[in-house]
Amino acid sequence: MDYRDRHVIVTGGTGALGTAMVGALLEAGAVCHVPYIDQAEADRFAFRNRAEVKLVPGIDLTQEAAIAKLYGSVPKLWASIHIAGGFAMAPVGETAKSDLMRQIDMNFVTAFLCCRAAVNAMIPTGTGGRIVNVATRPALEWRTGAGMVAYTASKAAVAALTVALAEEVVKAGILVNAIAPSTMDTPANRRTMPKADHAAWAKVEEVAATILFLASPENRVTRGAVVPLYGRT
Repeated sequence: MDYRDRHVIVTGGTGALGTAMVGALLEAGAVCHVPYIDQAEADRFAFRNRAEVKLVPGIDLTQEAAIAKLYGSVPKLWASIHIAGGFAMAPVGETAKSDLMRQIDMNFVTAFLCCRAAVNAMIPTGTGGRIVNVATRPALEWRTGAGMVAYTASKAAVAALTVALAEEVVKAGILVNAIAPSTMDTPANRRTMPKADHAAWAKVEEVAATILFLASPENRVTRGAVVPLYGRT
């Protein structure tokens, strides 16, 4: 897939999936714009010294001003990939309103604001673009969200946002899709679930490869999809 001279924003780009995503984009020739807040994570980021990577510090993706700063810094945006988010597991009886709102902010609000900014940046170019959100398996299979209802609801909102927005902006040449991964094979997940069958989990490189296609110029027809990426789980 040819991303040469195409500018791509990757939120959550310094995390496990984000790093795999940026690596795949760089190999395809893209220029990657990666916002971050955690300086330590940015310092560990494998691609921090690459000329084609533009790290953008101090970006709180729940704040409109920060989003405007990020998207205003990118010339002729082609794709916006929204990996940033958060996870919390707790029974509903132990989930306070503040917990619920934190999940909504981290997962749905960040995706919504970035989608809005991406659309507003892409339409004036006249060349269309691509948007990819990250939902989750419980966003499609609601019963699997028992014990993490706030997280499930926030990600289900991301899935609905994706499908509705895809219909809204298709005539502008913008194709919007999402992925819905199950548990991914990351160091954090291995630490949390040491006895799980790690071989059954989707590898971050495999997940990144799916996003790479959805966000690419080669994807000419797929829109409004929430693609299950379950591995063998």
